[in-house]
Amino acid sequence: MLVLVGYLVVCGAVFGGYALMGGHFGVLFQPIELLMIGGSALGAFISGNNGKTIKATIKELPLLLRTSKHNRQLYMDLLALLYELLAKARKEGMMKLESDVEAPASSEIFQRYPSIMADHEVMEFLCDYLRLVISGNTDAFEIEALMDHEIETIRHEAEVPSHSLTRVADALPALGIVAAVLGVVHALASADLPPSEMGALIAHAMVGTFLGVLMAYGFVAPLATVIEQKVEEGMKVYQCAKVTLLASLNGYAPQLAVEFGRKVLFSSERPTFTELDAHVRGVKAR
Repeated sequence: MLVLVGYLVVCGAVFGGYALMGGHFGVLFQPIELLMIGGSALGAFISGNNGKTIKATIKELPLLLRTSKHNRQLYMDLLALLYELLAKARKEGMMKLESDVEAPASSEIFQRYPSIMADHEVMEFLCDYLRLVISGNTDAFEIEALMDHEIETIRHEAEVPSHSLTRVADALPALGIVAAVLGVVHALASADLPPSEMGALIAHAMVGTFLGVLMAYGFVAPLATVIEQKVEEGMKVYQCAKVTLLASLNGYAPQLAVEFGRKVLFSSERPTFTELDAHVRGVKAR
């Protein structure tokens, strides 16, 4: 939603300022130049990326209009889920978690946290490393190194749409210049026209440069920035799970292990110690 608000502010500032200086909006209405710039940018995007990148970018764009799911409640649910799993393992033994990990959809513990189960990537991450812990043949340092590699791979894949949109934003000003040059060529080819008509053709041509720069830095580049921010938020889920599991592997009690996980969260979403403790106590009471 904030993306649309930002777009309205950009348009209001640019076109409002143009109106205040006495500009005529009819001059800016150049659908052919908009078609040239937008079409060439789309063609460059298609030719410069593989099918996987194109699909990932198209899939990501509608999600930018939604409110972020990575809020305080999600992290409290994640930490409470980890606490329940680790507390069960500490009380009954790691092997007792095998049924929960192998069939999380039928696990009473996992079913209490639908927000976590809805994220298939996070569920796969959790279950995979819980299986390694249950096997008992892995070292904490080895698991940490493996987690770091996987989180880096997840981050790289999640950043692909951002990188592709950044390249499009970088190309748009140059494509605007291309449209402007073609407009100037058209104007010079009509040199026998009266000065008033020639001036109008030159003005129309210059609109191409304006549109290219506005589309690049007012519309496309902000989308790439928003995706980068969403990626950073998404990585905190994996980092929180990683730190909590490693703390448990190193011998810390479940209540302390989730405190380790709480500390890696951003301050805007991080629950306080009291909030998390109350939430965990509520879990224990259930």
